[in-house]
Amino acid sequence: MTRTTLRRIPAYVFLSVAVVLSVFPLYFMAVSATNTSNDVVASKLLPGGHLVENFQTLVSSQPLWSASYHSAVNAIATTVLALILCSIAGYAFEIYHSRAKDSVMAFLLLAIMIPFAATMIPLFRLFADLGMVNSTLAVILPLVATPFLILLFRQASRSFPHEIIEAARLDGLGEVSIFARIYLPTMKPTLAAAGVITFLFSWNNFLWPKVILVDNAYQTLPMLLSNMRAGYVTDYGSLMLAVLIVSVPTMVVFLALQRHFAEGVTGAIK
Repeated sequence: MTRTTLRRIPAYVFLSVAVVLSVFPLYFMAVSATNTSNDVVASKLLPGGHLVENFQTLVSSQPLWSASYHSAVNAIATTVLALILCSIAGYAFEIYHSRAKDSVMAFLLLAIMIPFAATMIPLFRLFADLGMVNSTLAVILPLVATPFLILLFRQASRSFPHEIIEAARLDGLGEVSIFARIYLPTMKPTLAAAGVITFLFSWNNFLWPKVILVDNAYQTLPMLLSNMRAGYVTDYGSLMLAVLIVSVPTMVVFLALQRHFAEGVTGAIK
């Protein structure tokens, strides 16, 4: 055994422990979804045969399909609108020249430092005055133009060659065509990174929907998980199955776009 191999052993041990600690919660969640509530409380680590029973209990006791529908609509609509608006803003900040551009960007940087929870009361009063409480739009709109995504697109646009835009203008292309046909195709990694970030945040968003949605008919999946723990008796088998169902879309989206996500974040940092 060489010295180089000996030096790598601590790193391999550390990585192995990190992998186990990362994977074990997912394993326990998947196993618990197949066990009874008593087995989950007893921390049984082997799969059981109660998956179908837990699913039937979940569907019969909770509005799973309605919550899934509202979560999907909120996440997809928020992601699409955020990509459109923030990419336009990032493009405008980098391509067009204005004396106020740096001041506005400094304001956006300050806005990133303000936690979303601190803005919920003003937002709630705003949507209440507009008569939009307990509506899907009230859940979506606060997340479609976040300062972080605008900054992400602005930083990624720094490497975009301005000469191409000038040449396109000389060829007679309008600003919309330049943005859609030239700029956006070069921003695919950034679009993927921004899309993953926005989708995950919107899908897992709990606090704001809990505040703005008064009627449980509009509840999302995170709200459903909270309501399952609100009773006197909790069926942990069904609860862990619900957690598994909520987690699957986020894992699929991230695994499908992880390469583009890494490229987008790396390109924005340069």
